[in-house]
Amino acid sequence: MFDRYFRKEIEWGGRTLTLETGKIARQADGAVLVRYGDSIVLCTAVGVRTPKPGQDFFPLTVNYQEKAFAAGKIPGGFFKREGRPSENETLVSRLIDRPLRPLFPNGFRNEVQIVATVLSHDMENDPDIVALVGCSAALTLSGIPFFGPVAAARVGYIDGQYVLNPTIEQTEASKLDLVLAGTEEGVLMVESEAGELSEEIMLGAVTFGHAAFQPVIRAIIELAEVAAKEPWALPEPSAEQAALAGRVDALARAALADAYLEKQKGVRQDKVAAAKKAAAAALTAEGLDPAAAKGLFKDLEADIVRNAILDTGLRIDGRDTRTVRPIIGEVGVLPRAHGSALFTRGETQALCVATLGTGQDEQIVDALEGEYREHFMLHYNFPPYSVGEAGRMGSPGRREIGHGKLAWRAIHPVLPGKDKFPYTLRVVSEITESNGSSSMATVCGSSLALMDAGVPLARPVAGIAMGLIKEDRGFAVLSDILGDEDHLGDMDFKVAGTEAGVTSLQMDIKITSITPEIMRIALDQARDGRLHILGEMAKALTTARGDVAATAPRITSINVPKEKIREVIGTGGKVIREIVEQTGCKIDIEDDGTIKIAATDTAMAQAAIDKIRGIVAEPEIGVIYTGKVVKTADFGAFVNFLGSKDGLVHISELAQSRVNKTTDIINVGDAVKVKVIGFDDRGKVKLSMRVVDQATGEDISDKVGAKGGGGRREFGDQPAG
Repeated sequence: MFDRYFRKEIEWGGRTLTLETGKIARQADGAVLVRYGDSIVLCTAVGVRTPKPGQDFFPLTVNYQEKAFAAGKIPGGFFKREGRPSENETLVSRLIDRPLRPLFPNGFRNEVQIVATVLSHDMENDPDIVALVGCSAALTLSGIPFFGPVAAARVGYIDGQYVLNPTIEQTEASKLDLVLAGTEEGVLMVESEAGELSEEIMLGAVTFGHAAFQPVIRAIIELAEVAAKEPWALPEPSAEQAALAGRVDALARAALADAYLEKQKGVRQDKVAAAKKAAAAALTAEGLDPAAAKGLFKDLEADIVRNAILDTGLRIDGRDTRTVRPIIGEVGVLPRAHGSALFTRGETQALCVATLGTGQDEQIVDALEGEYREHFMLHYNFPPYSVGEAGRMGSPGRREIGHGKLAWRAIHPVLPGKDKFPYTLRVVSEITESNGSSSMATVCGSSLALMDAGVPLARPVAGIAMGLIKEDRGFAVLSDILGDEDHLGDMDFKVAGTEAGVTSLQMDIKITSITPEIMRIALDQARDGRLHILGEMAKALTTARGDVAATAPRITSINVPKEKIREVIGTGGKVIREIVEQTGCKIDIEDDGTIKIAATDTAMAQAAIDKIRGIVAEPEIGVIYTGKVVKTADFGAFVNFLGSKDGLVHISELAQSRVNKTTDIINVGDAVKVKVIGFDDRGKVKLSMRVVDQATGEDISDKVGAKGGGGRREFGDQPAG
């Protein structure tokens, strides 16, 4: 039945990597079951043989999905089934898409869908690398035009050594979490978070990873040699298309070249649109279809811009290849926000706002690895007006989630630990203008906003986007790229970090690969640009403010014995709810006995602290406390003090003179001052009122002597009639 079943197995990074095809999902064009350790991912690729008429883009869709059963879990929520993609699923879908997309033929317009389904997760090997390898293998076997295969690897940096595919536990101890993908020839994609590492270490990690995944590429090729389907036939470019390209060049080149001499984005876009409109009208007059020339116009624009940079060394806006656009950083721009910054670089602008919260504001993430809490969130928004357009507003898409995560990775390594700064942090970046690298503007603006909020970052963080123009006759690396340079160039290379080193690196290549030499130049040029940007940011703020904003909660941490936590919480949470209601504070209690009290008013926080300390404190002989009478009896009164603790004031200790009836002196609900004078044989507390001045709280035992007039009666004695 499984006559087309094939299997390839190799040892890779100390574990077995297995590729299987022909047994599961046999109706897909390509299907590969990939296993690494006990993590298993099913990857499928399906292509539509005939493109839609008039389709002018490549409709590639990548869907990475994690099934709860892969970790032996039942999904949370009311419906108990997997729903919309999680943030991690969205990020991994982008991770797979980015190195695969450049390897489809130019002009290929057939719809292709790739689905990666996590079937098993061993809690050691992250399925993202497994999924990327499997999707590459499925495409390679499918017959769909694809200039692969691609392989991927994760690289860690532990104790000064690179580690191939570190386990999830090892990654937590690593100073680097880098994922890269590429072909035999070179690297196509890099995504990373780093602990302020040098450019040399980062480049070494990329080189190490590229060499390490070569056995995987060979395994996919060997599997394809026995299991691949017949490749699709690609239509040859027609003579009519070649003729149309010639007419587009003749009609539009001069006008487009003139348009790209305009330095202002808006004016330039208007001129480009006018040049295309005039050329389209001329094509129509000649009986040609302008709709068929859409891609040809873009090719012509790319040729004009790219060759102008290589010929003159000057770019669209007149800068040379290394100059960063003018920068303005402003902080404290929103009066009620805990921290805010407006970062403007050329025609790109980010309004970043930081908010400080408590442990109750942490994000609860239900992941395959288990539920965990995230105390730092960074959300990126890209409204249509930022590029002068009117468009649909909705929930964040893959681009917004990806850009937000990139900025998160850049900032995360320099955040203080929760033990030093016990706040939940949320940063929102609203892109108000965009012409190139709004994600790096988000890094810069977020760094300023957090420092404005009083968050003690280890060092300020800045980011810069690099571009590449590469032709047979040479190449140029561009610092701080514009939007047009991103669209028409060959590389999007983003580097973020501090003056001490790199905290995040992301690279996407639109050509088959780049050389280590180009990467080294890009990293060196990015370092110079980053240091320049940090200098400009320092004009607004150099370090975190000495205190959080007046509108932010003040968090005070105290520690109580773990065995006392139950008393602080109370039955069904009654005690802690009462404290919260009475003081207006937010209170978080951790299992180790740490209690965090958050309040905007110092007096409120102190009141909550006093109540908690009163609950956990042990009575001390000779100490005077304030309490409330909770019960009276013939032989004395019970007084509640130190939270839930009660003690007995014997009738002989109520006053300095003889007392015939307890209620002659005190009644239930009275506030009294009492001194601890001892404990009975059962550990119950003995209290005295007669040795305390009830007006001042002063200890007067030396004035009244060992006992008051009339002597003492023991528990149970009846008062005189």
